[in-house]
Amino acid sequence: MPALTVRHQSFPIRGSFTISRGSRTTAEVVLVVLSDGAHRGRGECVPYARYGETVEGVMADIEALRGDLESGKLDRLALQEALPAGAARNAVDCAFWDLEAKAAGKRVWELAGLPAPRPLTTAYTLSLDTPEKMGVAAAANAQRPLLKLKLAGPEDLARVEAVRTGAPDARLVVDANEGWDVETYMRLAPELGRLDVALLEQPLPAEADTPLADLPRHVALCADESCHDRSSLAHLMGRYDLVNIKLDKTGGLTEALALERAAEAAGFGIMVGCMLATSLAMAPATLPAQRAQVVDLDGPLLLAEDRDPPLQIDGSVVQPPVPELWG
Repeated sequence: MPALTVRHQSFPIRGSFTISRGSRTTAEVVLVVLSDGAHRGRGECVPYARYGETVEGVMADIEALRGDLESGKLDRLALQEALPAGAARNAVDCAFWDLEAKAAGKRVWELAGLPAPRPLTTAYTLSLDTPEKMGVAAAANAQRPLLKLKLAGPEDLARVEAVRTGAPDARLVVDANEGWDVETYMRLAPELGRLDVALLEQPLPAEADTPLADLPRHVALCADESCHDRSSLAHLMGRYDLVNIKLDKTGGLTEALALERAAEAAGFGIMVGCMLATSLAMAPATLPAQRAQVVDLDGPLLLAEDRDPPLQIDGSVVQPPVPELWG
């Protein structure tokens, strides 16, 4: 019967990080620890205001489980019904997986029936800024094979052109974070094709993405804010080519693996992404990322401080987590 610890922690970002919804200088995370006395399992989540989450609300949702957790009434499978998909369930789910692995003396991928993970090449995200500054940032990271750039605003085409000039050989992923409308899509999507952009994430707001089914495709489209768990898939058919699986949206590794299988069966490509968080949040995501066409697990690269031990990231290559970190 595990004992529960819940903590709010802040990690400073290198400089600041800006997307269409605003800027921040810290990553605000919630840490969950489950301990059986001999072993300890950890999980981390990022409460996200876009989904109506706050640090206080997520911690309260987790604390509400304390009685059932510490009495042994709630295990990882029962957790899937006890909390909805979202950040709170993610932290607890990943802590359960970590605890189960350490108690069994195995790695999580063995418990999940998965092959041993291999190193992954992650995208590196360029924060939203002026075209000139984004071009400079692209040039500074031109050796990275995959760059992701944040967009939203009238200078978006100039931003992409500046990044392409700064990093002519990099594969580019563009993330509009719901910041476009249909008119903007019609104007910019052909230009993204011309600039050899590989993928466009969530151009339209999730609640207004119906037109995507009938708009011309100039670049592959990936659902982010429109995709949370398996219940999202029916809504996405015909509108998107890939889905972005993030554990803070699925509510943990358990649903992430199930969503990945269901999405592949439905014909979607897979992107595995992250919120801005530490290596502890990235570690579980390296498992579904093994099957992904696009991996975006660069959170630790954007932080000034990280967990100890962190994920080992060599340039843009993410090594599998050591058991001391997770799993």
